[in-house]
Parts: sequence; C-alpha cells; structure tokens
Amino acid sequence: MTDSSKDTEIDSAVYKTLLESTKAIPWKIDWHTMRFAYIGPQIESLLGWSPASWVTVEDWATRIHPEDRERVVNFCVAQSKAGTDHEADYRALTQNGDHVWIRDVVHVVRNDAGGVDALIGFMFDISERKKTEEQLVVLQKELEALSFKDGLTGVANRRMFDTILEEEWALARRNNQPLSVIMLDIDYFKQYNDCYGHIEGDACLKRVAQTLSSAATRSRDLFARFGGEEFVLVLPGTDEGSAAKIAERCRSLIFKEQIPHAQSPVSQILTVSLGVGTIIPSHQDDPLAFVETVDKRLYQAKQHGRNCIVKGS
Repeated sequence: MTDSSKDTEIDSAVYKTLLESTKAIPWKIDWHTMRFAYIGPQIESLLGWSPASWVTVEDWATRIHPEDRERVVNFCVAQSKAGTDHEADYRALTQNGDHVWIRDVVHVVRNDAGGVDALIGFMFDISERKKTEEQLVVLQKELEALSFKDGLTGVANRRMFDTILEEEWALARRNNQPLSVIMLDIDYFKQYNDCYGHIEGDACLKRVAQTLSSAATRSRDLFARFGGEEFVLVLPGTDEGSAAKIAERCRSLIFKEQIPHAQSPVSQILTVSLGVGTIIPSHQDDPLAFVETVDKRLYQAKQHGRNCIVKGS
C-alpha cells in the first residue's frame, strides 16, 4: 500500500470518526437507487431505529409523522429533482411510537452531466427549540389576550370594544340586523374618590365591572371598560326594546349592590347613568358617529338628574 493510499484511509477514518461523534446525524442517499448509502449510528440513540433498518427512502418517509409526511416528502422530492439544496422541519417517529422534531439539511450532489447523483445531509434534533417556540407562541397569545383586557377591572378594554364594534357593525349591516350599544357612567365618581380615597375607588370600579358583567348573557354580547368610570355594552341582534330592558337591568344590578356613596347628591348609594342606542347600519352610517350619539344620550342622562336612562325617541 502506498503512502498516499494510507493517508487517504487515515483521513477517511478520521472524517468518519468526526461525523459519528457529533450530535448531528449524517446520511447519504444514492439518487438512482433511492437507497441509503450511509446513515450515522447516532440515529439509533435518537429514534430507536438501527442504522441497518434505514434501507430506502421509503423507510425515511414512513418514519415521518403522518400529519407532516405528505408535505415534507413532496417538498423534499421537488427540491431534490430541481437540484436545489434545502432543509425541512418535521416530526420523526421513534420506534416506541413517540416523535422527535427533526431538521433535515440536504445538499444535492450533481454528476458531471449536471444531473442529480446523490443527496447528502444532516439530521438535527430540534425538539428543545420547537418546545421553546411553542412556549413563545403560548406566551404571545397570553400577551395578546392581556392587551384586550383592562388591567384594573379584568373586563374587556377599549381596544377590544373598538375591535368587536367594527366586526359586529359589518355583520349587522350585511345581515340587516339591529345592533345596540349601552354606555354608562358611575354618578359623581370624583366625589366618591374624594370621600373614600383612590384605593376604595379602584375597588369600586372592580365591583361595578364584576356586577355589570352579568347584565348581558349571550356569548356575543360584550361588556367593556370604555375609560375612567365609563363602561359600554355591545349587543348584537338586539332591538331597541330589549336594549332598554338590559339598560334597566344594569341600573337595577348596581342598586342591589348597595354601595355606599355619602357624597352623591343623587343618593346615599352608588348609582349609574345610561345612554342607549340601536341601529340597523347602512353603508351611509358610521360606527363612530353612532357611538357619539349614544354618548350624547349618556350626557343627557346626567343632565336630567343622573340615575336614569336616556334612549332614542
């Protein structure tokens, strides 16, 4: 054996040792036979399948999670036929029926004529990365939910109100259905804060919000804090008469709470004023203008002595 051939054997042995000592799993597929020419022994410790069991690409395909299989196989075959290096993330099935997230990084080897000769690549275990990504998605959803929730009272906030009103407005206009909005304000809340302090004021807002959350009971009804001591209800598919009844229920619920308000010129217990509006929106109508109309009725309720409801004529 010549020195050069010895060096080649040594280099090959060193190269193989390096490959098989990494966490990445090397492999090679002969394109013409679609058979594995090589797969690293690390595959057995990761997935439980022995290297000898990886014979053809069919073995690879059947060991992909059924929900990922068609997508991944179609993508990899198309990219390989095009001679394009690529990578794919998928769940690989283990021998005991579990799955591991894999990232397959594939290099297409061409022959002298430019055709595909072989595929070589590495499999990487990305389970921890995927777990982190899933946790981030959950966290993002939680943060998104929080962004639609009032920090003090826990009910929906103004941002949620704006979003839901826009959606329900479009739906009511399309279906020619009524849409009602109730706006309400705690009477003389500044005096309440001055008398009892801001900590008690915050507690009062929480109590009012909790109480009024039960005023409208259908799944699409929305109760939200509009700002300060002002709250709002969005009532899809609710006509004027039904909206007026819900407004009266709101006023009654607060009355039953019997929250003391010694500095109120209206009553010795906490009261609310309410404005009610109902509309079947047309393309000429504007949701902001409608909300402003309801808000004006709330203001009229305050002018009329508070602890009352003003609705449309």
